[in-house]
Amino acid sequence: MTSRQILVVLVLGICLAGCGKVGDLEPRTGTTLPVKAYGQTTEQSAQALSAPNVQARPGRTDELLKRSERRVDDPFDVPPGEEPKPFNPEDPATQTTPK
Repeated sequence: MTSRQILVVLVLGICLAGCGKVGDLEPRTGTTLPVKAYGQTTEQSAQALSAPNVQARPGRTDELLKRSERRVDDPFDVPPGEEPKPFNPEDPATQTTPK
């Protein structure tokens, strides 16, 4: 075989290896999908079983920081060995905002 023939055979082999089945997932011959869990209303499908859940792929928030806000003083953020400032809920200077 010449180098050209070898190259053609290699290219055809790579092209054939790249072809794959495109279609719905199905269980292997002789096996079935997992049984329906207690409390589940429908049978599980291959599509649902292969989709990652929220914990595996958490959603992304696209909320951008609209404006810069100065953080209020945290009365409990003190260096080691010091006592925190007394907290008075009536004093607006000691009020903290939820983060």
